[in-house]
Amino acid sequence: MSDQGYPVTVAVRRPDGRVEQVRVGTAFRNGDGFSLKLGEMSIGATPDAAAAPRRAAASGGGGGGGGAGEVFPNYGRSKGGPIRGASMGDLEYYANGARRSLNDPSKSRWHDRERQLLAAIEAEIARQRGGGDGGGGEDGPPPHGDDDFSGGGGDDDNGIPF
Repeated sequence: MSDQGYPVTVAVRRPDGRVEQVRVGTAFRNGDGFSLKLGEMSIGATPDAAAAPRRAAASGGGGGGGGAGEVFPNYGRSKGGPIRGASMGDLEYYANGARRSLNDPSKSRWHDRERQLLAAIEAEIARQRGGGDGGGGEDGPPPHGDDDFSGGGGDDDNGIPF
């Protein structure tokens, strides 16, 4: 197997209609295909229907501080990577992409998702600039880099956000 891993995410649709990409493991090239190494998984104690009122209240506040489980879309240098702790350059790149999509009427079916993405990115930008809780970024992971998903062997899945 190759040492380079690719993040594997699953789209989870919440009761409020929001779609969240949740990382479930890492795929490694294996011959003509891939091998999947899954992270630790569990079933939540609260059913989605009971959790919907809490989520609806939290969504009015701008995404809860940016990047709380949110990931970048599946394109660009940081595809599938976490928004929280990302470099300012990556945040601006994906924010500009979301704004372009929102300004394109032919992409209206994706506008809800792009608005959510943009809100999460803008919240993370505010957090990094000192407008969020903690201000110093000490409570989050280190900034996301190019080689976060690409080396060092197959046992580097400990940072999977669950």
